[in-house]
Amino acid sequence: MDTTPLLEIDNLTKIFTTSRGIFGQGEVCALDGVSFSLPGDRPTLLTMVGESGSGKTTIARSILGLERPSSGEIRYKGKNIRKMKPREWEDYRRQVQVVFQDPYGTYNPFYKIERVLQVVIRKFHMSTGKGQEMEMIEEALKAVELRPKDIIGRYPHQLSGGERQRVMLARIYLLRPQLIIADEPVSMIDVSLRATFLNILLNFKQDYGMSCIFITHDLAVGFYLGGQIVILCQGRIVEAGNMDVVVRDPRHPYSQVLIASVPPPNPRNRWQDDGRPMKYGELRRSADLIRGCIYRSRCPQAMPRCSEAPPPLIDLGDDHQVACYLYH
Repeated sequence: MDTTPLLEIDNLTKIFTTSRGIFGQGEVCALDGVSFSLPGDRPTLLTMVGESGSGKTTIARSILGLERPSSGEIRYKGKNIRKMKPREWEDYRRQVQVVFQDPYGTYNPFYKIERVLQVVIRKFHMSTGKGQEMEMIEEALKAVELRPKDIIGRYPHQLSGGERQRVMLARIYLLRPQLIIADEPVSMIDVSLRATFLNILLNFKQDYGMSCIFITHDLAVGFYLGGQIVILCQGRIVEAGNMDVVVRDPRHPYSQVLIASVPPPNPRNRWQDDGRPMKYGELRRSADLIRGCIYRSRCPQAMPRCSEAPPPLIDLGDDHQVACYLYH
């Protein structure tokens, strides 16, 4: 059996150079030695969680080839995507598809909505004529719980955000990729429709063997999907493993604060906020902080060694890893 991972992120680092703005002149480390992988022998759903600015979208853009890493590698089925030949790159772009956050900015407003699906069918010669093309479009729309007669012939502005996002899932249904990158895809969708979108992703994994990297800041959404989780803090992985294990028993102080910040569903229980400030600008600019644990300035259990070097990921067993000197 081939054990080559579907996707490998190996020591990925991305540094942006800034000249103006709140950070002043200098460099911003968006990713700092991030490593994880998706297995190639089974479909996997991995959720990346972290606050705004933690590096989630930079990872996604790097996987899609929209950002060039400062160092490190991204390998798809063992091949560095930056060293792929044109034919390999074209196949990679078909096998790795994306659903972006903004359902309003994805479409060209001058074309009817079905053109998104027609372009895919014609580009990859998937039909023999217009009749078969329309049949494929209708099948794809039904697969994502949309009624073709309500969608075909309409313009993007005539559809809701949830409908537009599901049309993007219909496009993925036609292509049947091996990996979906979903970057905050439900953040601009009505709460009543989020479960529908998430269930479609779960069906894609179960029925068609599609793996998915799901990016979100909403832990409740990630917990609903299950699978694996990676928690990011200021461009570093601080905790990773099985979703149920990590969420129910977080070990890293940052993970504990992040999970505790989710309001309880019971309205009788008061939500307590510890009120600690989030000084991300200082964290990103300070070379002294980057040398050690990125969270230590806010950690109540920080030790002297936390300022010496970033803690590596430690395997706690039961599919649970944490980057914290408390467990060394």
